[in-house]
Amino acid sequence: MKTIEGLHAEKEWFTKLLRNDRVTGSEAIVRSLLIEGVECVFGIPGGSVLNIYDAIHDLPELKHILTRHEQGAIHAADGYARATGKVGVCFATSGPGATNLVTGIATANMDSVPLVVITGNVSTALLGTDAFQEADITGITMPISKHNFLVRDVNELPKIIHEAFYIASTGRKGPVLIDIPKDITSQQMEFQYPLEIPEIRGYKPYVQPNLTQIEKLLMAIEKAECPVILAGGGVIYSDASKELLEFVEKTRIPITTTLLGLGAFPSAHELWMGMPGMHGTYTANKALQNCDLLISIGARFDDRVTMKTSGFAPKAKVIAHIDIDPAEIGKIMQTAIPCIGDVKSVLQKANVQAKPAKSEAWLTEIQENKREFPLRYTDSETTLKPQFVIEMISETSNGEAIITTDVGQHQMWAAQFYRFKHPRSMITSGGLGTMGFGLPSAIGAQVGNPERLVVSVNGDGGIQMCTQELAICATHNIPVKIVILNNQVLGMIRQWQEIIYDNRFSHMELSGSPDFVKLAEAYGITGLRATNKDEAREAWKKAMDIQGPVLIDFVVSQEENVYPMVVPGATIDEMIMGDEK
Repeated sequence: MKTIEGLHAEKEWFTKLLRNDRVTGSEAIVRSLLIEGVECVFGIPGGSVLNIYDAIHDLPELKHILTRHEQGAIHAADGYARATGKVGVCFATSGPGATNLVTGIATANMDSVPLVVITGNVSTALLGTDAFQEADITGITMPISKHNFLVRDVNELPKIIHEAFYIASTGRKGPVLIDIPKDITSQQMEFQYPLEIPEIRGYKPYVQPNLTQIEKLLMAIEKAECPVILAGGGVIYSDASKELLEFVEKTRIPITTTLLGLGAFPSAHELWMGMPGMHGTYTANKALQNCDLLISIGARFDDRVTMKTSGFAPKAKVIAHIDIDPAEIGKIMQTAIPCIGDVKSVLQKANVQAKPAKSEAWLTEIQENKREFPLRYTDSETTLKPQFVIEMISETSNGEAIITTDVGQHQMWAAQFYRFKHPRSMITSGGLGTMGFGLPSAIGAQVGNPERLVVSVNGDGGIQMCTQELAICATHNIPVKIVILNNQVLGMIRQWQEIIYDNRFSHMELSGSPDFVKLAEAYGITGLRATNKDEAREAWKKAMDIQGPVLIDFVVSQEENVYPMVVPGATIDEMIMGDEK
């Protein structure tokens, strides 16, 4: 963990922030955020946080982006955090402002994203009286946050903020909420910021890996003939992609990466099998079912990966699990070799003595499956296919873009057909599956990576849950390329109703949706539309040539489904491949 001083080595104004003088609670909040290295905050003002916004006026070093909804603010902070590895920060006022953050807090918590969420509340004397715009946001968010604070003493503010950033960014990362009554923000205090690493009773996030367990893992690898690595988002959060590549190449073990693990391992590598699970590749799912050694690295055995748990990896004589969170070990799958600790640290130690598995015959089988059962779809010259759009974006960006998605069919097509090269390039709501996440998370990702191409891939359903944030793209000229795969229905709902509910279609048609091109233009953004492959190529080229934000409405086939698919209750090798409708 970087020291506070290390974050600001080249900032002349840093020493001014540390001066011990009398300030209001609001000034202490803004100073503390700058000291913690915060560059941008997303939020919306309201009565209970107006003192904080007044303090921002005097400290322009803290950039603030005014979103149009609190959900947009927290998803933007989330996208910023995922794409940069820094802590995302957002503000909201009391009552409805705070409760509008709940979905975003739960999203970040499920996916282990470091956020510090600052909410205002009514004055201390009014707490618990059902005052105007009062909500018990600490009580509401306790089950869906890593930790939360209710500030009752202005003098505690610097310490609490320092601890919040430490808790959010260490161990298994997650969102921390700080609820601050309005009177606390106006009271005077002697500012003194703690620079040392906090000592928090009961919280010891740094776990040194057990060398004996690592030795057991290496011994199991040397004996294995059909090993598989299942890598998840923990690899990315621990910045361990380099160590993972070294580990895979030394052990010669084929690897599959979860939805949140996409980008942790280069997709062009011969040992990568694609994504596993409900919409995973044939090769990855078959390998998981036939492996004799399964090594989970920073993945939590999510139900969309394992599907029918009792039938998952039935031939694995040994399951090893590398994870920083002890609570995940053995929670879903019985684990023979637990390696508790930061993924990066565990892999660094394992790489010192790692040797190849007896896997050459197994690798030949894997390569044959990759050749025989690639991801495929029926192309068309008359109908625009969503898979073609994703492939086009992947090829023209050379796999270098940051892709954010909403949730649904388009999310799975992006995961399947975009070829990720780098970590922190796939930004998506995995655990909670939050519709409305795609556009605001792209704004946050672009703010954190101004020089990179950021593409927001959306369905025509989810995009309508946060379209108001188009105003942010226009106001700040945030050059996100907003892709809509427009099939005029709630696509994943339609697919399930077709396959699982016997074509009993119910309330999935999106009649009355806006003309997305006109909607973009109403916000002052360039809007384009494509209905066939030639128009798609032309529109995408034009979008890439424009410096600012662009929305492209790709009108795609309504009946197209995501394949392979494993239906709930089946094992992951019971795949519908696409020709079994």
